[in-house]
Amino acid sequence: MDNCIFCKISQKEIPSHTVYEDEVVYAFLDISQVTPGHTLVIPKKHVMDIFAFDDSLAAEVFARIPKIARAIEAAFPEIEGLNIVNNNKELAYQSVFHSHIHLIPRYSKEDDFSMHFGNHTEEYTAEELAAIASNIRKQVR
Repeated sequence: MDNCIFCKISQKEIPSHTVYEDEVVYAFLDISQVTPGHTLVIPKKHVMDIFAFDDSLAAEVFARIPKIARAIEAAFPEIEGLNIVNNNKELAYQSVFHSHIHLIPRYSKEDDFSMHFGNHTEEYTAEELAAIASNIRKQVR
C-alpha cells in the first residue's frame, strides 16, 4: 500500500531496528518501547487487521511468533513474562492500519504496561453464555 508506514518500514524506505525478517514477516522494535524489547511483528503483505487474513497468511505469520518471543526471552533473561497484543480496528486501539502484533516483555508489575479484564461472571446465566457461543459457532467457516 502506497501510504502505509509499516509497508514503508518493511520495504526499508523508513529506518527501523530490525529484530527478525524473512519472506513473510518483518519484526522490529516499537519506537515507544513500552518495556525494553517491545517488538512489532507485521506481515510483509499489507493486510489491515486480523479480519483481512486468509488462513494461509495467518498460519505463516502466527507460526513465527514463538520463535521471536523465544529470542526476546533469551536476549532479556530477566523478563518474567510476555504479553502478545493484537489490536483490531480503532475502537480496539489499532492506530496503524497494517496488522501488527505487539510482543511486550514484562519485567515486573511496576513496568509501564497494564491490561484490564472486567469480571462480568455474575451478569450471564449459563443459558445466555450458551446462546452467545452458539451464535459465534454458527459463523465459523
